[in-house]
Amino acid sequence: MFVGVLLIIAWLLLLLRYPRKAFPVSLAALAGLAIVAASVAWLDNREAEQLARLELRLVYDPAQCPADRPLQLRLQNGNDVPLTELAWRIAAYAPGDTVNLADNQYTAPRYRGPGELQAGASWQDCLPIPPLRTGYRAQNLEFRAERLQGSFSN
Repeated sequence: MFVGVLLIIAWLLLLLRYPRKAFPVSLAALAGLAIVAASVAWLDNREAEQLARLELRLVYDPAQCPADRPLQLRLQNGNDVPLTELAWRIAAYAPGDTVNLADNQYTAPRYRGPGELQAGASWQDCLPIPPLRTGYRAQNLEFRAERLQGSFSN
């Protein structure tokens, strides 16, 4: 941070001392910085839109899944490009409540997608339940995927 402050002070001194030479260089640097910032914002927005087109449903279904992994996951890729990587956290909510009842600690399971999922394809798997706060049962809760992080091949 100290180096950044020194650079800004040096730039201001050069701008005041040699305005004819420093001003065009400053405008060019500012334009380059604006282009980089705009491209990063555009890529971030595009990734968020692609993640929003994924349909990810979690249902507690011990009849269809093994006892150690009773959460059934259904993932549908609604994008026009393949999904290459996906990771998320599972949250558990009582019906009509907004308090996350999943006790997400460092020991909680890590959830990852199928690897590569083609455009329009679907994937299904069974997952373990995250540790829940004491006093709550999995069959009475709604499960949601949160903090989606993914990448797509373009």
